[in-house]
Amino acid sequence: MKVAELEALLSAHEHDAWSPEFLAAHDDHDRFPAEAVAVLDEAGFGRNYVLDRDSSFPGMTALIRAVARRDLTVAIAHGKTFLGSAPVWVAGTAAQVSAHADRVRAGEVVCWGLTERDHGADLLAGEFAAARLDDGWRLDGEKWLINNATRGGTACVLARTDPQGGARGFSVFLVDRSRLPEDAWQPLPKVLTHGIRGADISGFAAQGAVVGDDARVGEAGDGITVVLKALQLTRIACSGLSLGAADHALRIARDFATGRKLYGRLLADVPHVRQILGRAAATALTAEAVAVVATRSVHALPGELSVVSAIAKAFVPTQVQRLLGSVAELLGVRGFLTSAPGTGFAKLERDHRICGIFDGSTAVNRAALLAQMPRLGRLLRAERLDADGLRTTARLDAGLPAFDRDRLVLTSPTGCSLVQSLPAVASWAPDVLTEVDGLAETAAAFVPAIGGLPSEAFDLAARYERAYAIACCLHLWSENHQDSLLWTDGLWLRACLAVLLGRDDEEAFDAMAAVLLDWKTPAFSILGEAA
Repeated sequence: MKVAELEALLSAHEHDAWSPEFLAAHDDHDRFPAEAVAVLDEAGFGRNYVLDRDSSFPGMTALIRAVARRDLTVAIAHGKTFLGSAPVWVAGTAAQVSAHADRVRAGEVVCWGLTERDHGADLLAGEFAAARLDDGWRLDGEKWLINNATRGGTACVLARTDPQGGARGFSVFLVDRSRLPEDAWQPLPKVLTHGIRGADISGFAAQGAVVGDDARVGEAGDGITVVLKALQLTRIACSGLSLGAADHALRIARDFATGRKLYGRLLADVPHVRQILGRAAATALTAEAVAVVATRSVHALPGELSVVSAIAKAFVPTQVQRLLGSVAELLGVRGFLTSAPGTGFAKLERDHRICGIFDGSTAVNRAALLAQMPRLGRLLRAERLDADGLRTTARLDAGLPAFDRDRLVLTSPTGCSLVQSLPAVASWAPDVLTEVDGLAETAAAFVPAIGGLPSEAFDLAARYERAYAIACCLHLWSENHQDSLLWTDGLWLRACLAVLLGRDDEEAFDAMAAVLLDWKTPAFSILGEAA
């Protein structure tokens, strides 16, 4: 499915199942948006969640973005099937992949059972257990705060297979609920939430649920490795959710600024308002630049995804949340209204907050990045990189190689080619080079602490994320060109660098505001109508 086809489909239903008012009513009553989900199911949207050698990861993420810019709850609820299926795509046998792909294409709802009530994101503390039987496994325990736990017909579950636990003490199982006795697998009550109120956030309890050995995904004891590799994909895919939220927020801001007068003139003509709009638009494009490069890296730089995914999952939601804060400042009290002119913003802001938490919070992803920081610093200083993979990643007209799961690793042997290329690509920007020089020395000298990281370590991770974002912008600009106002005279690059480097470029932000106020396409994007 192409984005244009999806837009046409959802537009055809914007007065019924996809009506903003109808979806808001579901949210108000904590009801699952079944009608909107059914529209996607009937169109075979699940086919896009199958990751094989013919798949386009950027294409899938663009579709998630298109759903999310209309309603984040639906996008998160429906997209969970990809997240729950990712362990199969990275570690399943050929038979498992084929069978599961058929079910996902047919509309199967899949959940991912990782977190537990008493342990949260501490996966190594998980108590959900799988005990070996002669011809399979017995599953016992509880998973909690699981998206689609009640609706899901299939669950991908991380279970303790060694009572002693540890890195080799867990395995992943793909459980078909329809093959179990009803009392062996019970859903837990829906949990009422602040955002995504209509989503099925619940859990399940297994009691003597017996599955065959063919339900295990990967080898026994490989569960943590399988999960970490799967997260490299899901964390990048989540960028589509945040980009969709950014599109939605910018649309609300544009409509508000062009439809309201203050002191006898349109808000859109007030210089301070234009600066807010322009900076918000540039902030969205910095997030998009990172997401574009990260999604293409799934194909072109898969060995670096342990770094790239952590950066993308920390940076993109954080930038978009910052954008939402700017729009909230612009809307003022109207941002709390459920009627015009702030319609939809309060729900959007609530819904997006979860994007920075699931599949690893910002702090969790920064900690993962810090674990590799000394090596990243040394490689940055040496300017070593995968030049071919980098070029393919940055050139939007370059064909992408097929996804190769065998190239996924837990620690990047080549570091991060984007950041390591900065000294060469930013030779004309002294302030960028100054930032890079200091980052290389600090990162190389960093010593990961055992038992906890000091707060300044997370500042180092944020600096590295910013360097990655700068590199994404510079490479996308140097390797591509679009015939649009955003690309004229380097506008989007200038505005994005101003955001990332803390420059106060009023002229660039005013020009960005002008582009935003005249924006007509569904996505506010450097990619044009392809987004």
